[in-house]
Amino acid sequence: MDKFLIRGGRRLSGTVAISGAKNATLALMPAALLAGGVFRLRNTPVLRDVNTMSSLLKTMGMKIELEDDQLTLDTAGVDKHEAPYEYVKKMRASIYVLGPLIARFGRAKVSLPGGCAWGPRPVNLHMEGLKKLGAQIDLKGGYIIAQAKRLTGARIHFDISSVGATGNVMMAAVLAKGHTVIQNAAIEPEITALAHFLVAMGARIQGIGTNRIEIEGVDELHAADADTIPDRIEAGTFLVAAAITGGRVRLESANPDHLTAIITKLEEAGCTINTGPSWVSLETPQTLKAVDVTAAIYPGFPTDMQAQWTALMAVAQGTSIVTDSIYLDRFKHVPELIRLGADIDLKENAAVVRGSSKLTGAKVMSTDLRASASLILAGLVAEGTTEVLRVYHIDRGYEAIEKKLQAMGADIERVAGEEF
Repeated sequence: MDKFLIRGGRRLSGTVAISGAKNATLALMPAALLAGGVFRLRNTPVLRDVNTMSSLLKTMGMKIELEDDQLTLDTAGVDKHEAPYEYVKKMRASIYVLGPLIARFGRAKVSLPGGCAWGPRPVNLHMEGLKKLGAQIDLKGGYIIAQAKRLTGARIHFDISSVGATGNVMMAAVLAKGHTVIQNAAIEPEITALAHFLVAMGARIQGIGTNRIEIEGVDELHAADADTIPDRIEAGTFLVAAAITGGRVRLESANPDHLTAIITKLEEAGCTINTGPSWVSLETPQTLKAVDVTAAIYPGFPTDMQAQWTALMAVAQGTSIVTDSIYLDRFKHVPELIRLGADIDLKENAAVVRGSSKLTGAKVMSTDLRASASLILAGLVAEGTTEVLRVYHIDRGYEAIEKKLQAMGADIERVAGEEF
């Protein structure tokens, strides 16, 4: 199993091209199930999660090819409507096939999802939304069994704004008969990108980008192409990589409008940031200031950046409190950061980080995707050598992260390891 060896202490500087968004890609791919034909998704990142979704969709009869950054999906041969446990257990986003399958084919058998090892992330909002549209849903043997002759439009209100449930219900509603209103819908850029893709396929959707989405169902959709939006979490991670090492970076193919909360906090920490239509640059101050952060629903500070921010605050001047209001136990990176010398106390869903820590290289273990990123960032500034184990987690969501960091001057290499 691969691991990263990082020899820290180098100030990073350079230009990084941001890849297509993982979470957008994982929504666009199953959306292709809604129509027959050939779809082309450009700016597709090469990631383990994209490979997992491809493998899952291929079991249903979809043909998929990736050439450079263009993913071609041919849905003409889709004839199976089951998402087996062996694929779904690897990735929670697999639940996205549920809405399209029930909407177009009238039936679906989807394993309850797996994915990251932290936090209760129930699928009840997905199921309740689909039930409102008229689906009959049962749980049997670890599978969601759904049936419907044809879904019917309904008024749906989410008690909690959920990206996954909003995406699933939206994909189902575009082929439902009549009018659907989704209230308290998620407004993340990935959901907006999915909505635009559905419109390109012939869907009738109003309120895109707002928390109230109205959909007039149509009888059928057609194939379409899309350019995947930039990955805002990858962009945020590289901004923090430059900041934690006292360096500078320019991000190309990035959307600063999707990074407002991250940019604001970095500016509060003392960084100088400039932006253009598709780029962001950062210069680090002589001394980073400690800044409190609360991870919240978009457009708040992303929970997917909470671990990286915790690593940054470990070397900032002062004490900060990093709170996660979305996932209360998403702090498995903290014990590993402490192994590197960080001074952090956990109190329920908040980490009290006393900065100015002198980090020292050690052997640490990734527990999930974003925790992996935080350990790499800490390793970049730690004295000596840091070994980050279980890097298959990072490969789920970052395309060739070590190569991009090397181009900025980092001393990082991927090596084969025997430890798990």
